[in-house]
Amino acid sequence: MTDQKQAAAPAATGNPRARRKGLTLIAAAVAVVGLGWGAWHWSHGRNFETTDNAYAAGNVVQITPQLGGTVVSIGADDTDFVRPGQLLVQLDASDALVALAQAEAQLAQTVREVRALYANNAPLQAQVALREAELQRLEADAARAQQDVARRQPLLATGAVGKEEFEHAQTQAAANRNAVGAAQAAVRAARAQLTAAQAQTEGSTAQEHPNVVRAAAKVREAYLALQRTRLLSPVEGHVAKRGVQLGQRIAAGAPVMTVVGLNDLWVDANFKESQIAGLRIGQSAEVTADVYGDKVTYHGKVLGLGAGTGAAFALLPAQNATGNWIKVVQRVPVRIALDPADLASHPLRVGLSMEAKVDVRSQDGNAGAMLASVPRTAPVASTTVYATGMADADARIARIIAGEVLPALTALPAAAPATGA
Repeated sequence: MTDQKQAAAPAATGNPRARRKGLTLIAAAVAVVGLGWGAWHWSHGRNFETTDNAYAAGNVVQITPQLGGTVVSIGADDTDFVRPGQLLVQLDASDALVALAQAEAQLAQTVREVRALYANNAPLQAQVALREAELQRLEADAARAQQDVARRQPLLATGAVGKEEFEHAQTQAAANRNAVGAAQAAVRAARAQLTAAQAQTEGSTAQEHPNVVRAAAKVREAYLALQRTRLLSPVEGHVAKRGVQLGQRIAAGAPVMTVVGLNDLWVDANFKESQIAGLRIGQSAEVTADVYGDKVTYHGKVLGLGAGTGAAFALLPAQNATGNWIKVVQRVPVRIALDPADLASHPLRVGLSMEAKVDVRSQDGNAGAMLASVPRTAPVASTTVYATGMADADARIARIIAGEVLPALTALPAAAPATGA
């Protein structure tokens, strides 16, 4: 038994030379791999920053009514494609139609009242002229009566004129003077009435009178309320999250659905804080999506770097000064624009997982800034959908002011798709 153990001992230890040779081969392989990785990193790897913490993002437009109402029609459902100006939801317009009819009737009544104001100026001017003519006649009578008194006064001493006749002349002169005073008061009253009437009409035509302008504004307000019973799509995109049903009473501002513009997506790549030192605006990037794998590569450019880390803008930001602290590597969101041609050939969805690789070799020219330094001069997005329709209201107002009798509206005309960005 002892001899067997002694014979097995050399076999267990093996050949030392063979063992050293194996370790040498392993070390050589590790060295070769290390040198290869170092060469790759020096020539290629260090020129790129990569992260798999990236997601497709886009404009998610929430559709909300500007006033409350009951849903009577739904024009689009989930996954539907819609264009700008397309009807999405129709609310009951009965109350808005009644309010518009009342506003138009009030405008017509106001126009007639204002025209009556302008028409009253001519009779008042004639009244002033009549009062002035009456005053001139009475002044002439008063002057003649005073002359009669003056002629009779010297004759009273000689007895050629009796005292009774002289007193009668004096009484007549006094009565004429009183009549002149009354006529002067009447002239002043007539002029005051004319001035008051002219104050309401001077400096404007009947169409531009403040009362007419105010009543016309009420018509526009009612017409706008009627127009807002139609919820239109402000952008081109696909419908998602439809939460409205027929007959539902919805309040102003309540979300009914969303429209996602899948033709204008970008990537929000969250790079580690140790990776952003070399990132610059305008650097080229390559992005792959998990949905397509490495077979499809999207090309893009860095649009900008976030103004803070994700933790800084979290709903509950970290309070590292309140207790024990463990350092966590922070991430900064970097926005990467995608080539529209790539998106058209391989559509994406909002929220899909992506992998971004940014070429950091370009550090000058247009790609030399980490932060945007020039203010934006054009809007990020705009639409003309909500600006249409007021021309119809202005046309109706013009016809009412002109004295035409308009047919009552039963609904707004169908809106043609409008262009918007």
